[in-house]
Amino acid sequence: MIKDWGRCSPQHTVTPGGVHRTEDILLGIVRFTLTDPNIMQTVLLLAASNIFMTVAWYWHLKGGMSKPLFSVILVSWGIAFVEYCLAVPANRIGFATGWSAGQLKVVQEAIALIVFGIFMVAVLGEPLHWRHFAAFGCIMAAVGFMFVGK
Repeated sequence: MIKDWGRCSPQHTVTPGGVHRTEDILLGIVRFTLTDPNIMQTVLLLAASNIFMTVAWYWHLKGGMSKPLFSVILVSWGIAFVEYCLAVPANRIGFATGWSAGQLKVVQEAIALIVFGIFMVAVLGEPLHWRHFAAFGCIMAAVGFMFVGK
């Protein structure tokens, strides 16, 4: 039996009941991501694409509400085009590296939540509440579950 769970590597950290600790799973994902250039490229492209998509969806809420809807849609489509130019290669690289479509999607959602949280506070001026952090925790748990046993 291992007595110091915090000193184990994520691959070998198992509680006495045989369950991996969530922190160790997430740390293992981060270590794996930072050491594989293809995975790092995938994550960076997904992050950049999420920035563009968040702007495309929400830019008009701050100072653009008086603009005609059709022109807002056209501008948003133009911004979203850049997002697609980043997201499609990110998904292809990630899939070719061995990530499943489900893993790519759940990582994209986690990144989207981080990007939106920053945008919500910095651009829209809305405060973060405990429920935002709870939602983030659930999404990060989903990321962990998608990578267990990978």
